[in-house]
Amino acid sequence: MKNLIIAAASAAFLASALSAQAQDQGVELGLLDCTVDGGAGFIIGSTKDVVCTYTPADKAFAPESYHGVINKFGLDIGVTGKTLMTWAVLAPSSDLYAPGALAGDYIGASAEATAVVGAGANLLIGGSNKTFTLQPLSVQAQTGVNLAVGIAEFKLQPSAG
Repeated sequence: MKNLIIAAASAAFLASALSAQAQDQGVELGLLDCTVDGGAGFIIGSTKDVVCTYTPADKAFAPESYHGVINKFGLDIGVTGKTLMTWAVLAPSSDLYAPGALAGDYIGASAEATAVVGAGANLLIGGSNKTFTLQPLSVQAQTGVNLAVGIAEFKLQPSAG
């Protein structure tokens, strides 16, 4: 239990470091709210389905629905319930956004620790032409028992309307 608490503190530290690093990545285009399915980590990785809603900051654009999968590579041990995560969507300039533009592959650093209730963060870069950054706006909230540190790959597709 003591090691899990230390791991949780480390994950929270990494989350704040990742957020600070991402603040200079450009213009905030909106928010991406995602629900990540629960599941088990298999020591060297995991795969979990994701359903997301993107809410553009520019109210001229309608909210969009996306779905996809998060693959984690590295240490990933344990089981988690459904996870909620909110990212700020950043780009070098606001004129790069168009409906469906968030679709694509993202990759970046990931860290989380859970002992009944836990926290984590994933700083990801990708999307159309690798121009978008998904910055953890709030530390993800999840339940279970889990420790994961490594690389996250996030594949995001528009949901059929």
